[in-house]
Formats: sequence, structure tokens, C-alpha cells
Amino acid sequence: MYRIVTARIAQALPVMLIVAILTFLLMHMLPGDPAVIIAGDQAGPEAIAAVRHSLGLDRPVPEQLWRWLTHLAQGNFGDSLILNQPVLQAVAERLPVTLSLAAVAFAITVPVGVALGIVAAYWRNSWLDSAVMGFALVGVSVPSFWIATLSVILFSVNLGWLPSAGYVPMSDGFGAWLAALIQPAVVLALFQIGFLARMTRSEMLEILDQDFVRTARAKGVSEFRTVGKHAFRNTLVSVVTVGGYILSLLIGGSVVVEQVFALPGIGRLLVQAILARDYPTVQGTMLLLGFAFVLINVLIDIVYTFIDPRVRYD
Repeated sequence: MYRIVTARIAQALPVMLIVAILTFLLMHMLPGDPAVIIAGDQAGPEAIAAVRHSLGLDRPVPEQLWRWLTHLAQGNFGDSLILNQPVLQAVAERLPVTLSLAAVAFAITVPVGVALGIVAAYWRNSWLDSAVMGFALVGVSVPSFWIATLSVILFSVNLGWLPSAGYVPMSDGFGAWLAALIQPAVVLALFQIGFLARMTRSEMLEILDQDFVRTARAKGVSEFRTVGKHAFRNTLVSVVTVGGYILSLLIGGSVVVEQVFALPGIGRLLVQAILARDYPTVQGTMLLLGFAFVLINVLIDIVYTFIDPRVRYD
């Protein structure tokens, strides 16, 4: 097990280096000057030049890149230009919000998506199958910002059932925490539910046509056990793979939802940093999200060895 984790991390290091370099270069290709934003619209050329010098932006790009990579190797992600605090501290303050949103959305996505996929596969080519696949198509096609806006108008403005914006820490009460997150979590989960349902249906259709399923039925094994234990168990590898991919998307893809519902998470921090040309915050946040994706992939590789004995890493 230790060898698996070590090998996966070693393979991910070059990827993370490439991500760091591309993030740095893309940020410097964007129009706009962070020195102008920090100095203010009324600042003169001398004041702007002084800000640029203090931030090191007047140095050649290769030198800036080398300094940033050197600081990363020391665990220093830099200081935010707009928040006047270390990037790691800014991310750490907003990480619980994004992780809470992703956790609630994931808890909704997996059981609902898997259940819909199994139902559609078992009653294939029926009206139920068509209804589930129609719902899945809507879920993967409709923009999340549109669904989020309609959800706020209906459930928050018209019905008044749920808060329209803001975040409540779990320390203030589980009910208030869940009420603040359930609406954005459902909106965030809709796309992933459709994706997971379509994948589960496809895998289940292939498994249900296998000989061992027909043999189980011929022996008189109940349909619930045949489908739930024998058939679904053989789709777990695909479900876990897609589940890890979905979790990565939920963590890194909550930007729009956090903006609409005014959640002070990493996604909203990233948008604000991009608009303000806050290079250290954007670069540090993107790199930390990359680390999260690598960690999720390593965990998926480990889970493989438990759910499928045929999977071995030598």
C-alpha cells in the first residue's frame, strides 16, 4: 500500500510542476496590471512604478517564475495582493465552505445518480427508462447559473423556504448549516447526477446481460439479490472511478454556484483574485486544487484494491 501511494505521488509531481508553470504564464498573459488596481485609478506613473517594484512585477518573467517556484519549494505560496494576508491563510479560511458544499452535493449525487441508473437499466426501454434519461439529459445540459437563479427566485423569494445567500458554520447549528447549503448543493449536484445516472445505466445494462446473472436467476436467486449484490457489485469499479472524478468536479467546479449564492468559498475567492489580477492568490489556489485532485486519484487507486480483488499493483 505504501508503495502504491509513493508511486502515485511521484508520478504526480511532474504534473503539478507543469500546472504551476502554466498557471503562472496564463496569469501573466491576461490584460491588466495589478499595480494599477492596487495603487488606484488616481495614482500617477511614479506611484504605479513603485507598486510594481515592491511586488517584483518589474522583473523579467522568467525571474519571477523562478522566484515563485523557489518559494513554493519552501512551502511559501506568497501573500495575497488584495487581502493583505498569506495565500495559505486565505485558502484555509474559505476551505471549510467549499468542502462543506462539495460534501453535501456528493452525498446527494451518489445515491440518487446510482439509484436512477439502476432503475433505468432494470426497466430498460420503458417509460421509466425514458423519464430517467430525460432527467439526466436536462441535468447535464441546463447551465448551473440558470438553475441557481430560478431556484433562488422560487424557494427563497417566492416561497421563503430557504435562505437565498450566505453561509452558516456548523458550529452555529447543524440545521442552520444544512439550510444554507442544501439549495446550492442540489444545484451543484444536478449535472453530476445526470452524468452518474447515464454511466451507471450503461454499466448495468452490460452486466445484466452476462451469463452469471442469468445463472443466478435460473437458480432461483431473488431479483433484489441478483441485481443489488451480483450485478451492481461488478459495476463498483466504474462507479468509484466516476465518483472520484465527480468529487474533483464538485470541489473545483463550484465557482458559479458560490457566486450566485454568495458563499465565501475557494471558488469565489478565485474569481475575485482573477478580476483583481491577484497573481499569488490565483496561482496558489489553482495549485492547491491540483494537489486535491491528485490526492483524490491516489485514494481511488487505494479503494480499487478493496472493492475488486482482481486489481493488483505490483
